[in-house]
Amino acid sequence: VQLQASGGGLVQAGGSLLLSCAFSGRAFNMYHMGWFRQAPGKEREFVAAIEWNGGRTYYTDSMKGRFTISRDNTEKMAYLRMNNLQPEDTAVYYCAAHWAGAGTTWFERRQSDYDFWGRGTLVTVSS
Repeated sequence: VQLQASGGGLVQAGGSLLLSCAFSGRAFNMYHMGWFRQAPGKEREFVAAIEWNGGRTYYTDSMKGRFTISRDNTEKMAYLRMNNLQPEDTAVYYCAAHWAGAGTTWFERRQSDYDFWGRGTLVTVSS
């Protein structure tokens, strides 16, 4: 499995971006997907996650209402729509995948629960 995040860039405060995560490999629809971010000088933190069938989504409270996670199992893609971006959203954004097979446990915010990680995409929000 390989993950490739894209869509980052420079945006002004109040602007929007759509991040994409391309999944290469088999059985994308057996993976829960998550987005995390790491701001300069800070630890990587949870942003959002979506279950294998899109049935449930999870967000960090501060991003709820501004960010929307989605997926397209046919295209093997996960997305993070980010609206009303603020300078504090500046970070490298990573997508990650957790194998949701029988017998596995998943706490969406726990980074060690994810089996695969992509290289990040940088989002810079100017004030």
